[in-house]
Amino acid sequence: MAKVKKKIKTIKIDADRCNGCRGCEIACSLFHAEPKYSSINPAKSRIQVVSHRLKDIWLPVFAGEYTPAECMGRDVYTIDGKEYDECGFCRAACPSRDLFKDPDTGLPLKCDMCEGEEEPWCVKWCLNDVLVVEEREEEVEEEEALDDMEIGLEALTNKFGMSKVMETLARMSMAKKG
Repeated sequence: MAKVKKKIKTIKIDADRCNGCRGCEIACSLFHAEPKYSSINPAKSRIQVVSHRLKDIWLPVFAGEYTPAECMGRDVYTIDGKEYDECGFCRAACPSRDLFKDPDTGLPLKCDMCEGEEEPWCVKWCLNDVLVVEEREEEVEEEEALDDMEIGLEALTNKFGMSKVMETLARMSMAKKG
């Protein structure tokens, strides 16, 4: 594979500024609703504010890659006098928690930076400037991107196995013909 220079957009988080309003979750779920802008369901948001109210901790975390296995680490980190559980920093949709999984289908969610928009909605609607878009150039290997269908099928295959997915598709195909 060839290396190409690519502009990479990321969202920088200033957790100390977050007051837990969860406006980012609402904006994200509104943008990703089907049909677009039709409903608000923070459980379908690609950003979640992990909180520990008694310790005044509010930590926005974005959905990352799906992982078929849960991690072994359960460390606790202390930053500026506040304790953070290692899972709080994790962006993965994994078997050990429901975070970043669509509540209706169980399929993993991943932040797409509100593709097609000038700025992600969570950044646009964050009132305390907790979320800021950063852009940098990186040299990366060019790879073929999976579409939504392939990502969903891969997640289903990882969860149920290839033979179960193929059996279900065959059964659905026969039902449509009949």
